[in-house]
Amino acid sequence: MMKKLQLKLAIIGIIILLGIIFMIPTIQWYFLTPLEERVKLTGKQKPLDLGIAKLYPLNFGLDLKGGLYLILEIDKEKIPQGVDVSDALDRAIEVIRNRVDQYGVSEALITKQGEKWISVQLPGIKEPEVAKELIGKTAQLEFRLVETGEHLTRVTDKIRELGLKPKEALTDQRVLSVVPTGYVLMLGREEGSIYLLKSTPEITGAYLTNARLELGRGEYGLPYVSLEFDRDGTKIFSRVTELNIDKHLAIVLDNVVQSAPVIRSKIPDGRAIIEGNFRLEEAKFLATVLRAGALPAPVKIIEERVVGPTLGRDSVVTGTRALVVGSIAVIIFMVLYYKLSGIIADLALIINIFLVLAILSVFKAALSFPALAGLVLMIGMGVDANIIILERIKEEIKNGKTLRVAVDLGYQRAFTTILDSNLTTIITTIFLFGFGTGPIKGFGITMFIGLIVNIFTAVFVTKTIYEYILSKNFVAHQLLFK
Repeated sequence: MMKKLQLKLAIIGIIILLGIIFMIPTIQWYFLTPLEERVKLTGKQKPLDLGIAKLYPLNFGLDLKGGLYLILEIDKEKIPQGVDVSDALDRAIEVIRNRVDQYGVSEALITKQGEKWISVQLPGIKEPEVAKELIGKTAQLEFRLVETGEHLTRVTDKIRELGLKPKEALTDQRVLSVVPTGYVLMLGREEGSIYLLKSTPEITGAYLTNARLELGRGEYGLPYVSLEFDRDGTKIFSRVTELNIDKHLAIVLDNVVQSAPVIRSKIPDGRAIIEGNFRLEEAKFLATVLRAGALPAPVKIIEERVVGPTLGRDSVVTGTRALVVGSIAVIIFMVLYYKLSGIIADLALIINIFLVLAILSVFKAALSFPALAGLVLMIGMGVDANIIILERIKEEIKNGKTLRVAVDLGYQRAFTTILDSNLTTIITTIFLFGFGTGPIKGFGITMFIGLIVNIFTAVFVTKTIYEYILSKNFVAHQLLFK
């Protein structure tokens, strides 16, 4: 009997210890890190590295923290033939999520909405224009050979003759009439630059496996992007570079030439670099979109809202106040009405809230306003479970049972009721999470976790505490239900 009790206590202790470990980043971030530093490092805070996992602090959602809200629409006309719209939408969501994660935007919520729309929430974002460009960029990477001979001379002479700017020349029929068959004009990222390229790329980003930001050596150490191809891409790139030594190979992203280096020798290892006097943020941006992959079709922003931080602060204050006031009221009521047993129920309630927050932080969930509402509702359901148990125990005592027997019978008879009520609500939360979007998902996942934890704390934790008290020669156990 004692070994069984010790095992239960050990299980509770281990779970609480894990909860403390999971909450360490949150405690460090919100209680030990100055506000000025948090503002500066938002999205870049270092996680707690446990080796097998990295733990991040619990974050606030868009409605509590403020940020950028976008609705994107995928261009159905440009989805590749044979690809289902739903599949293209799923792929677009995956690409966008990879981009914002790799770029360092924390707590992003990206979900499908309807048949061809994507909802994007970016809490705490400070550079909306960069975020919109990051999300909307198609990221079609191509390597094309550059024409630098007489064909280019004729094109540039015509542009100069007509007094056109490079961007105007791209659509001017008088210029296009001198572009030879098999070639296209494209702009370069440098102001005023234009290139004459082969119309068919030598290799595309479909073969890309990695793209990394690197810092150059030497006095200036300018950043650049290093690229790596897969096995097939390595073979193609090796053949292209071998057959075109001393020619320029343009690196094109979304029809803009990023750079056009000269091929000095065969490159057999499938590695290339993109240089171009990039600023650090530009090189990071480029590496991010290339590493995350290309969108299956272009997307456009059809709705955009910036949620102000004032609304976020007000929501935090009111939501936190509701949670704190509700918890305190419940705690006081339980102590006044159930005495020592009420204190045990309150302890279970505190453990309940703590573990829910810890689990949310493990899953990198953002605590939104609906999630706060779910947390408050969960407190009420947690107390309800404890009241059912305590009332059943009191009934058994009134029927003449000893305290130990009354506790055992009370839990046995209350368990079915508690399980039924929690199970039906758990099923509801699964549907909310599975079919809901945005805030509804936040409410659903918080309630789901809270109900699972509630069964553990209300039944297992409190029962173990009673068993421990009754196993000792404490005077306190006589006061449990007085």
